[in-house]
Amino acid sequence: MESAQNLKRRIRSVQNIGQITKAMEMVAATKMRRAQEIALASRPYSYTALELLGILSKLGGEAEPLPALLKKRPVKKTAFMIVTSDKGLAGSFNGAVIRAFERYIKENRIDPRGPEYSFIAVGQKAKSYLERRKMRVGASFTRVGDFTKLEEVTPIADALISGYLREDFDQLFAFFTTFVTALRQDAVFREFLPIDYEAVKLSIKDTIPRAGRYSEYAKTESFFEDTARDYIIEPSPAAVLAELAPELLKIRVYHAILEANASEHSARRMAMKSASDNASELSEDLNLVYNKSRQASITRELTEITAGAEALH
Repeated sequence: MESAQNLKRRIRSVQNIGQITKAMEMVAATKMRRAQEIALASRPYSYTALELLGILSKLGGEAEPLPALLKKRPVKKTAFMIVTSDKGLAGSFNGAVIRAFERYIKENRIDPRGPEYSFIAVGQKAKSYLERRKMRVGASFTRVGDFTKLEEVTPIADALISGYLREDFDQLFAFFTTFVTALRQDAVFREFLPIDYEAVKLSIKDTIPRAGRYSEYAKTESFFEDTARDYIIEPSPAAVLAELAPELLKIRVYHAILEANASEHSARRMAMKSASDNASELSEDLNLVYNKSRQASITRELTEITAGAEALH
């Protein structure tokens, strides 16, 4: 049996790890709630921008050309944006996104190393994954795990816009994780470019949790009901759309980052909770083994004392 000294050392180590994982669990829970609140708080702005997109797209029609970001063109080159975390200790969070991407390229028989494909990595884990597999990384962004302001995603949105306008790619798909509940996060992919009204609408609706504290938004949401409105657009629908399109893409990237952040912190919270529970259980088991070891040692000493006393008689 292991010595009592080694058992005491192991018990202390397990208890210290349990304290660390418990603290990390509380931090992750706080960050998760904050990311949720910010995503929901930005929805009124998103709705207004989306409403303008729908109206201006209809008003422009064929009379006025659409800006480049809203135009669909023949797809010769495709880009993929993969959103992961910078750090580990988040359970299956990063693996789920990567598996969703691998499943997509397998189902569509895509060779990701082909010259017609490029990648944008958001998060150190995505960057490392793409580099290990020698895929062409056009741009990479790290330290986005705690982004909470719209302007913080501007470099990412600008890179996507400039790449599309330069025709580095004709289509952009984003793989990221949507927050469903504190216990469930879904890895999804969405088409980000060219900008499409229905795709933006779905993206904004994705920010409503299906259950929990903020799920009542889904029951009261009436924005998407068709209502007749009269607008006078100055200087022209095309000019306004040209200014609106980049802002809409920025909003979509912002929501994707917030969804991924909430999912990451939720996954880390659950992973740390499991680690804390396991540490507590292991500590109890080790204490039981330690007590048995002490009892065995005491029993052995008593036996030796008794045997020695009997030998003297």
